[in-house]
Amino acid sequence: MLTGSRAETMTSRILVARFRGWSRHFVMDGTPVTALASLGTLFSTPLAPTYPFVLRRFAREADVLVHHAPFPLTDIGIAAGLGERTALVVYWHAEILGRALLRKLLTPAIKSALCRADRIVVSDGAMIDNSDFLKPHRDKCSIVRYGLDIDYWSNVGEAGQTTVAKLRQQYPRLIVAVGRLVGYKGLDVLLNALPSAEAQLVIIGDGPLLEDLKQQAKRNGIADRVFFKGRVTADDIKHHLHAAKMLVLPSVTDAEAFGLVQVEAMAAGLPVINTSLPTTVPNVARHDREGLTVAVGDASALAQAMNLLLEDSALAQRLGYAGHGRARSEFSREAYSARIAQVLDQALAHRRALSGQPL
Repeated sequence: MLTGSRAETMTSRILVARFRGWSRHFVMDGTPVTALASLGTLFSTPLAPTYPFVLRRFAREADVLVHHAPFPLTDIGIAAGLGERTALVVYWHAEILGRALLRKLLTPAIKSALCRADRIVVSDGAMIDNSDFLKPHRDKCSIVRYGLDIDYWSNVGEAGQTTVAKLRQQYPRLIVAVGRLVGYKGLDVLLNALPSAEAQLVIIGDGPLLEDLKQQAKRNGIADRVFFKGRVTADDIKHHLHAAKMLVLPSVTDAEAFGLVQVEAMAAGLPVINTSLPTTVPNVARHDREGLTVAVGDASALAQAMNLLLEDSALAQRLGYAGHGRARSEFSREAYSARIAQVLDQALAHRRALSGQPL
């Protein structure tokens, strides 16, 4: 939540719900945070019965409320009524997927929040085109691409160069995948593609499918060239990206809305292989421009794309160079901050015009 007259002078306050436990109040990077009590989770949503009521109280004190969707508790709080003067920005990260009953129950509240919104933020136009929720509100949508510290991901420093050199020696044909070890990431597809590619695969991340994926690697006869690194530091990820031949993002469902690791890899000058999901994913590293896009779930096509980048160094270099340029021009933290500030100002001006407040 935000207060103040313009985005660049606003102060922030964050309201969240804990996964489980009593309420907590703390300060994070100078911003007050209220984490409400929760009895646990259901469908990945905290069971925090006081959340909609506290949200309404906080919103009455705010000029702008920013709702990061999907989060059903906020939709419910908004549907209960915000008050006329508070501007609402819905930051639409993704749809609710795989839970048809939950989606059906929450649809009225989601639609109410989108109707009430003064602006809706999406990361790409594809999110609007492929969402029945967003299509009726196209005129309120603003495309704001995620931003990163591009300089951080582009440079490894002197000590980092030594680490990168050691990784290249250890893994001379290195393919990297980064993400949670969960079904929608499509890592099983990647493990089915790897027998047809002469390379080493490092998977960074943890999750419930770790043992299943290890067993799959053994069955496929590639356990000696697949390395599960678990959770590592940002520096470790960066060093692996700089040492690799490519990043592979083999996601298989719309739950992968963007794939921020693509931008990290592009900033490192690395070509990307992604999949043709109806989300922002293939529009980050674009086919034959900053990477290669293959059909969802197609292990054969994925293997062909990996082999192409492994064998055609000129292509890999061209895609990596273009990716670095796109990361710097389109996905910088500075560009993101400026665009978000503009959206907040637009939302505030719209709400004040509607409610008769002075601009």
